[in-house]
Amino acid sequence: MTGTPLAAKAQKLGTALAEMTRVAVAFSGGLDSSFLLGAARGELGPGNVLALTAVSPLFPRWELEESRALASTLGVRQVLVEIPWLKEPGLVENGPRRCYHCKRTLFTRLLETARQNGDAVLVDGSNTDDLEDYRPGHEAVRELGVRSPLLEAALCKEEIRALSRRMDLPTQDKQPFACLASRFPYGTPLSQAGLARVERCEDLLRAMGFANYRVRSHGDSARIEVCAEEMPRLLEESLRAKLVRDFKEAGFAYVSVDLEGYRTGSMNETLA
Repeated sequence: MTGTPLAAKAQKLGTALAEMTRVAVAFSGGLDSSFLLGAARGELGPGNVLALTAVSPLFPRWELEESRALASTLGVRQVLVEIPWLKEPGLVENGPRRCYHCKRTLFTRLLETARQNGDAVLVDGSNTDDLEDYRPGHEAVRELGVRSPLLEAALCKEEIRALSRRMDLPTQDKQPFACLASRFPYGTPLSQAGLARVERCEDLLRAMGFANYRVRSHGDSARIEVCAEEMPRLLEESLRAKLVRDFKEAGFAYVSVDLEGYRTGSMNETLA
């Protein structure tokens, strides 16, 4: 691939990482941050790379476990950073600027941890696809001076997938997974119990083998999003009955299916 646009972008990424000498990757275990962690390890060596993983009720436990497994496989030291999410009014109130307050809280804490670990340069997995949706969190990332090497190299998600395949990363086909706060309409306050209920219901869909899914919480109602091709299976009598029963046991009074299907950022559709 030497001389191709993708090869040039990969080289630009490698050059940027090499110039940083030592990096701390904001590492969720998703596609983008996993590729960035692998690329940094390959460029700088595992001793000069740190994986910083946020721990909070906004992220499901299975994702934390997957991040730990990958960091171990890559031989990169991982530090789990507790984030006081539910003590931040701008986040708990869940207004349209929630993502800004979320990222500001997250990266402030990660920056502190990076400085305590050899003054590593904090980097995140933002890429060009993130510029296509309403993402006020990027404003906070820029304000705090966090580097986004994938964005600097103009890499999009499909290119990140292609490069992840070359590195044989287990996340190469992993689907996007936004934090659980995105399951609630703007203006609905976040709570530990509400987040746990959504996590429990999404775990059910995951255990049933659905690849792309969201459980949007509207008060006592759950709105399930799955891809159009997976809807027939979702509506099979035995599976449908089990979901209704389990969702109600989790605390929802009503269970519905969104006929528009799975899509990222559907709660942003209500914004002007």
